[in-house]
Amino acid sequence: MVCKTNCATITGISVLPVVVETDIANGLPSFDMVGLLSSDVKESRERVRTALKNSGFMIPTGRITINIAPGHIRKSGTYFDIAIAISLLQSMGVINQDLTEMMFIGELSLDGEVVSVNGVLPIVMDAASRGIKKCFVPRDNAKECINFTGIEVIAIKSLSELVMMLTSGKYEKLTVANRMTSETTKYKYDFKEIKGQTQARRGAEIAAAGQHNLIMIGPPGTGKSAIAKATQSILPDMDEKERMEISKIQSIAGNLKDGPVRTRPFRSPHNTATVAAMTGGGINPKPGEITLAHGGVLYMDEFPEFRRAVMETLRQPLEDGIIKVSRVGGDYEFPARFILLAAMNPCRCGYYPDRNRCNCTERDVQKYTEKVSGPIMDRMDLCVHMNPVKYTELEMEEGVEDSETIRERVNKAVKIQRERYVNENILFNSQLEGEMLNKYCHLDSKEKALMENIYETFKLSVRSYQKILKVARTIADLACDKNIKERHLAEALSFKVNDGKSS
Repeated sequence: MVCKTNCATITGISVLPVVVETDIANGLPSFDMVGLLSSDVKESRERVRTALKNSGFMIPTGRITINIAPGHIRKSGTYFDIAIAISLLQSMGVINQDLTEMMFIGELSLDGEVVSVNGVLPIVMDAASRGIKKCFVPRDNAKECINFTGIEVIAIKSLSELVMMLTSGKYEKLTVANRMTSETTKYKYDFKEIKGQTQARRGAEIAAAGQHNLIMIGPPGTGKSAIAKATQSILPDMDEKERMEISKIQSIAGNLKDGPVRTRPFRSPHNTATVAAMTGGGINPKPGEITLAHGGVLYMDEFPEFRRAVMETLRQPLEDGIIKVSRVGGDYEFPARFILLAAMNPCRCGYYPDRNRCNCTERDVQKYTEKVSGPIMDRMDLCVHMNPVKYTELEMEEGVEDSETIRERVNKAVKIQRERYVNENILFNSQLEGEMLNKYCHLDSKEKALMENIYETFKLSVRSYQKILKVARTIADLACDKNIKERHLAEALSFKVNDGKSS
């Protein structure tokens, strides 16, 4: 008799439902596994065999065949150990229960203990959507699903414990505890610690409110990294849909051991990062830094020091909010909508135009800044030039806003955007394009005259023109103004033409 159990694996960031089929027949002793399997799946044979023996179950001598379907798609990972073991035990008659509405996820150690795997949350969510009633997961992965309803998530520690549950029919359902609303998020970096740099602080606020990209240019020690790290503390609150989308990605990456995410991600790859590290790599691609920053911030310090190929990979995600990765096994599409925060020095030594400290020639300065291509710079919504902080600003105690105060304004602006775009397929001003840009960034006659003058004077590209409109829309939302005014356009312009690439 063929016995079947439900399982699943991750391909890219998608879930592939899998059925494990087991048949035990008379014949010479063998243990064969088929189904277009990678080497790590084939190794399950020895793990399962030894785990069953050490858990007190003897595998019968005979011809054992295990098929992991569908057979035309290559499977990888260690998700299938428990499903294989349970399917074997059902074929042996140890388990007689109906398993059609159950799913089993997890790796087995040689002593029968259940080992955690990555990607449990998206697998559980997919199982619930397909009508699975119970999902057995490793105990170390249970917290990932603590706020997910619609399916019974049962945490297991060992194979023998799982068999006891199945034979007795007594399951310990995972308790749902809404940790999100009961805990106050504490951030390591706060804007109250940042003195001076009024323009950069304002730029970070606008970036957070409208999900705009920001580049900061200035000598070392002016606070570029401090502002970038503190930006996480003023990002808008997540709704439940965003939280689950971000949690799914972090689960696949193995970054979700303490439950669903409570803060938006902040990724800061080193400037030696490769293209594969940024976009995702491997035969079965895993999310790279660009995707891990989805819904949050990707901070690239020493921006010109990144390889040119790495910087150019940002073009598609900055424009479309996705990144496509092609491999022999197929094409993969990863979400990649994030705020890009970039920081760079004005020259290689970092002190231009201070000629008391900088010995770079004009050609050296130009060569250094040209490492960041025009198309990439054109995709930056905001540009801030930062100067050293004065001593009087450093000693200033009053009038420095903390992150909580700034975040309140950001949340109000985001609420305005979500209400405005309730019937659109976007959430933030930075996503406006085409007809929506004309519809939601309407200008009166005075504002049109100003924009015409700006466009002609600075010889803007169409993209730069559109970005000024989007930023002005966000500035208006922060001020709770319904329409874009001249002052909003003027402030948006002050953040754009500084980059020297639009004119």
